[in-house]
Amino acid sequence: MAEQGFIPPHGNYQELLSYKKALIVYSSTVLFCKRFMNSRDRTVDQMIQAARSGKQNIIEGSMASGTSKETEIKLTNVARASNEELLEDYKDYIRNNKGDLWDKDSKQALYVRKLAYKKDESFETYREFLETRPDIVCANIIICQIHQCNYLLDQQIRRLEQDYLDQGGLRERMTQARKNKRGY
Repeated sequence: MAEQGFIPPHGNYQELLSYKKALIVYSSTVLFCKRFMNSRDRTVDQMIQAARSGKQNIIEGSMASGTSKETEIKLTNVARASNEELLEDYKDYIRNNKGDLWDKDSKQALYVRKLAYKKDESFETYREFLETRPDIVCANIIICQIHQCNYLLDQQIRRLEQDYLDQGGLRERMTQARKNKRGY
């Protein structure tokens, strides 16, 4: 049996719930901007880039995790911060268009939150709503998605912190591997 090296398995971001939700947020944001916003508005690019950053930083953090837990934690936090920026853009949109932000326990928000528990949840779970509902409803749906993604990222960050405390970082694993090799 081959001895495992000091670089643990990493990547596999496609299996992270936070990545799956961030992909939904990104696809929803692209559709929202195409449907409801003027393509010349700078906010469109900023919203799409914030949604993309949320998704891409999860990928980058996951891929870097094998050699740097610190980088993984930092990039996961960047993903979380990008989502927060995007969340504020949607709230601004609702305010600027004299709409109402759903209360988190409203009937509508609870319905959207329940969709997250569907087997094989994906962008397709929300597509029909986002293609047929008015702008304020769509913005609120995406706000629910962002809150769910942020919750998952917060959980992931706590887990990464605990993993670091329990397992240490690359330098510690390298030192231990070297000691094991020398028989110390």
